[in-house]
Amino acid sequence: MIDMQAQLEKLRQDAAECALIRDLATDPKKRELFARLAEHLSVLASEVERANGESTGSEIAPDLPPVAPRQPLAFPQSRS
Repeated sequence: MIDMQAQLEKLRQDAAECALIRDLATDPKKRELFARLAEHLSVLASEVERANGESTGSEIAPDLPPVAPRQPLAFPQSRS
């Protein structure tokens, strides 16, 4: 539980740092990259927070829609 809380804080901190870099970036491609990173890390933090709430039996953010299960990546078969 403590490890999950530490990971949640780390994700939030990383998202904030990416947002700051996005705001300071002058190159449009780098700005877009750090915007995507900030958004992705924010979503991950929300998912960890939701999972943490489910494991403790409390709902932290009941207004969030359920997250659909992810499909495994399909890699092409190598021809040997």
